[in-house]
Amino acid sequence: MFGKLGKKRKQEKLIFDREQKIPAVRSSICTGEKVAGFQDKATGRFEEITLIKTPADLAEFAERCGVSAEEIKAIY
Repeated sequence: MFGKLGKKRKQEKLIFDREQKIPAVRSSICTGEKVAGFQDKATGRFEEITLIKTPADLAEFAERCGVSAEEIKAIY
């Protein structure tokens, strides 16, 4: 029953349209909470994908997107 809790599954690749969306991390100025996702180039709308708690989480998100961590835009 509890055998699968706590085990981290291998994350699948994130497929996104590079012409319309860019990978980004939105960071709260007040709390410091960071959320990774995609920002629409035309509208600026942000789509949340995952919570970033550690630098390893950011590296995993970058790997899943197929970009380097430096290519991810920071939004405040």
